[in-house]
Amino acid sequence: MKKQMTIFGLCIIVAVFSCNESGNKKISKTAINTTQQADDSLLNLARNFFKPLPAVANSENNVVTESKVKLGKLLYYDTRLSRTGNNSCNSCHNLANYGVDNKITSTGDAGKQGSRNSPTVFNAALHNMQFWDGRAKDVEEQAGMPILNSVEMAIPHKGFLIDRLSTIKPYPEMFKAAFPDEPKPLTYENLQKAIGAFERTLLTPSRFDKFMQGDMNAITPEEKEGLKVFIASGCISCHSGVGIGGGTMQKFGVITDYRTLTHSTSNDEGRKAVTKNKSDKDVFKVPGLRNAAGTFPYFHDGSIANLDSAVKIMGKAQLNKTLSPAEEKQIVAFLNSLTGDVNPDAKTFPQELMKK
Repeated sequence: MKKQMTIFGLCIIVAVFSCNESGNKKISKTAINTTQQADDSLLNLARNFFKPLPAVANSENNVVTESKVKLGKLLYYDTRLSRTGNNSCNSCHNLANYGVDNKITSTGDAGKQGSRNSPTVFNAALHNMQFWDGRAKDVEEQAGMPILNSVEMAIPHKGFLIDRLSTIKPYPEMFKAAFPDEPKPLTYENLQKAIGAFERTLLTPSRFDKFMQGDMNAITPEEKEGLKVFIASGCISCHSGVGIGGGTMQKFGVITDYRTLTHSTSNDEGRKAVTKNKSDKDVFKVPGLRNAAGTFPYFHDGSIANLDSAVKIMGKAQLNKTLSPAEEKQIVAFLNSLTGDVNPDAKTFPQELMKK
């Protein structure tokens, strides 16, 4: 009888344990399904505002070819594109450092400081305009301007540089290979096209792109919360599309003068300097936010060193929203998911220049 009772008791324990285990499995499956539904909903929402990166930022006016990219990379790293040989494109847009120099303003060929913060070159080819004041329509046009700028690279005129490159090997042969159908391929316009073609390959796919392609585990729960806050707060009104920005010109300080928040010492009026229109005062290109965690300091004047401070200022200046510390942290977490992978070849110094 005692033995029977023992067996009976064991059966009860096993039965209870089995029921609890079954219940836990049911609860676990329910939680998983709920999480999957939330992730699916967030992904569908995000796809209304963002797009994953393409493999290359193609252009109908400048077809990207291997020979152009090879030439463009060499030109990008060559300090002989500056008058005294102190600066290359990479000096201010360091490809080993998220495409920036992390300075408030960059140092030019003759040692003078520029007037604006150097934006990243990574993913810039996807943007609708170039420079903080939007004065260049694409990376090809942009590539030719710093070279002739008296502070930046200080080449006196286009012919000066073309004459210089014509005497430097292997440039004549490389221009001919990159532009085989042209009788005189070594031109300033083709120099711009070659650098532009190289820059069109400087794209940095990130974990966020994997999420956009359907990998729900590519970004963390906190980053997902940050994405929700980013969208709900209205940040996507300017920072959207494949570049998470870079598509429009907007007034910096829609709600209040940005200088009261950044404590900027310069009085840069943005696009007004280009158009002379009063309505363009304090209008700047909306920067793309890819790799934002590494492209400090922030804004056109490099006035803010920390990403969390930049997020807080943008909330107030553009959206009239005082973000809570938790919201700031979540948005910064989301921005961290935009840090991408740089092609190792792009940031490898060309061997041809080691022989110069």
